[in-house]
Amino acid sequence: MRDQTFIIVGAGQAGAMAAATLRQQQFDGDIILIGKEYHAPYERPILSKEYLMNPEEEPKYLFSEDFYLKNRIDLRMGQPVSRIIPAEHCVVLEDGNKLRYDKLLLAMGARAKRFPLLDQLGENVYTLRTLDDAQRLRQAVKEGKRVLIVGGGVIGLELAATSCEMGANVTVIEQADNIMGRCAPPLLQDYLLNRHQEKGVQFFLDINIVSAQRQENELVLILNTGEEVIGDIIIYGIGAEFRDKLAADAGLVTNGGIVIDSCCQTSEPDIFAAGDVCLQKEPITGDLQRRETWENANRQATIAAHAMMGLKPPQPSVPWFWTDQWGINIQMVGKMQAEEWHIQGDLQSDKAILLGTENEVLVGAVAINQGREMRNLRKLLSNPMAIEV
Repeated sequence: MRDQTFIIVGAGQAGAMAAATLRQQQFDGDIILIGKEYHAPYERPILSKEYLMNPEEEPKYLFSEDFYLKNRIDLRMGQPVSRIIPAEHCVVLEDGNKLRYDKLLLAMGARAKRFPLLDQLGENVYTLRTLDDAQRLRQAVKEGKRVLIVGGGVIGLELAATSCEMGANVTVIEQADNIMGRCAPPLLQDYLLNRHQEKGVQFFLDINIVSAQRQENELVLILNTGEEVIGDIIIYGIGAEFRDKLAADAGLVTNGGIVIDSCCQTSEPDIFAAGDVCLQKEPITGDLQRRETWENANRQATIAAHAMMGLKPPQPSVPWFWTDQWGINIQMVGKMQAEEWHIQGDLQSDKAILLGTENEVLVGAVAINQGREMRNLRKLLSNPMAIEV
């Protein structure tokens, strides 16, 4: 494979890990890693936590500058791709230059879903997706500031905890009647809601924003209940928009994301995709699944790199992700929509394991400040079995 060129579009977690995996697997051809941002690939999970909280905290880059040089990875940052031409096996950069590929990996990720009603307010309205977003938020969240967080998902709650710890007064507004509704079982939702409220976070659940106004230096949100919520800054996280336009324009099959098979191959045989931008077909049901997690980006990057080289990909692992809020580490593995949930330990002491079962078979688990148990839980879930709880 010495004479081959593999191009990776997207220099986030998935793209950078795919490039590293190719070299680990002895691919000896050219690797070109192209990123839209000007920053070298960096870790995103810390952006809503320690990076935001500590002014002295530096970005956590995935690899050193030397890594790319030593591994002959041509890292091209700040060079967006404008077009893919599958028939010519090339990508076109915004400056018009064409780069030819033998295999192409698309790992463009996602952007924050926009909320025009809030965007029209102008200054002091933020989202958090990139390092640049986090740097702007660092300057905005200060002690005594009234922070309105719109969206009660994982990022919204992490930002609520971090902002409070920075001395801000925090209010969370969520359209659903619960928090973290897409990814957490009810027991965990209730537990986290109680912890946030104990720390002083105010919640408006099952609420819609019908109007948003700027009154001098204050931001005013009018709710469907008629109540007004006033803040100094707004941070919203209402979902993501997946960067699949390049793929769609090139004729690849998309469906609100790039559709890939179990080997991360798209509808074009020499084009692969990995990370948040993907919808993956489940091998048995054929259903399309999206997993926007750090672990999934790494897993799909590894699978894609193997497949691009014609190697047998590693076995898929049980889905796993985590969140840190108020110094509490919560790790989740397997199916979070299990029919029944059981507690081992004591939630009040912030140290417990939640086990999710269906027909007495373990299908999901949550470890609260019990990270050492996660390896065993993942092993149990890789071979589902009946358990006694």
